[in-house]
Amino acid sequence: MDIASSNLDGNADAVEFCPYPTFHDLLAAATYTLHQDGAKLTRSGSISLFSATSSCLQLLHRVHTPGVFDIKWNPCIYEANLLAQAGADGFITLYSLHSTELSLSEFCKEEVSSSMCLSVDWSSSGSLISLGLSDGHVSTSLLREDKLQILQSWKAHEYETWAVSSDICQPDHLLYTGSDDCCFSCWDLRQSPASPVFRNAKSHKMGVCCIAPCPRDSNTLLTGSYDESVRVWDARSVSRPVVQSSACLGGGVWRLKNHPWIPGLVLAACMHGGFAILKIDGDKIDILETYTKHESLAYGADWQKADGCMEQGSGSSVVATCSFYDSLLRLWKPRNL
Repeated sequence: MDIASSNLDGNADAVEFCPYPTFHDLLAAATYTLHQDGAKLTRSGSISLFSATSSCLQLLHRVHTPGVFDIKWNPCIYEANLLAQAGADGFITLYSLHSTELSLSEFCKEEVSSSMCLSVDWSSSGSLISLGLSDGHVSTSLLREDKLQILQSWKAHEYETWAVSSDICQPDHLLYTGSDDCCFSCWDLRQSPASPVFRNAKSHKMGVCCIAPCPRDSNTLLTGSYDESVRVWDARSVSRPVVQSSACLGGGVWRLKNHPWIPGLVLAACMHGGFAILKIDGDKIDILETYTKHESLAYGADWQKADGCMEQGSGSSVVATCSFYDSLLRLWKPRNL
């Protein structure tokens, strides 16, 4: 089950496997550390690039930053190999992956707000980037060649915007957001400022931490919340979720990742509850497996985008997870897959 582990240089909060062909063994891990010296607070962070094979984790390169809350690779494999960072300094930074040296270098950087950037997402076109901010705002930027153009910013929520996610079918037009104000919302980006398509403020009992559209079913969305539940939504009818997990996951659902090629299989980072692998089938959610080797808050989780005949489900599933205060990154294989 366990493959390898590594200690990072700060509090670990995000991991992302590279989606690009020939680079599926590359893994980015991010940290955010708050330092207090008397009344003075400072933040530091890093992004570490690893080679993650079936037998080991090898550190390839590390860049230091003011503190990272979220990272995402550009999903468009035909564009530049870029990694986006939501920074605690209010900047969005893009890093370029160098294919020969297997290292990251700053590609471009743009100040978004005096508030902290908490979440980041790319549209499937690879050109539109969305950010959730600590003051409840949401910001969108357009990547043009080697520059970022801020398109708009609007007050989407009363409190921290922990989650932003582009729609599968209309990635440059519709954006889903979730916040500490317990609201799950959708926005029409064709308007300026963006206009609300829907706003559900009743279903989540606590803050909305993550949103995960299902790549093989464009009408289905998943949300995770501090209230320890996973909810399944039909985007065509959002007055209430289709199903709410009846199984207590034991902690706030901070991150949800759909399996890259097995429909209905979801990896969940559950904060105090460790990590879980869920099977979602219609109106039923089952916990297939839990992973409790971490001894701190479970924040970062991702599936490796393995090569091979993915459509037929061949090959082994590999998972990377990280935990906050113990600064630990782990690589492992689920038992039941």
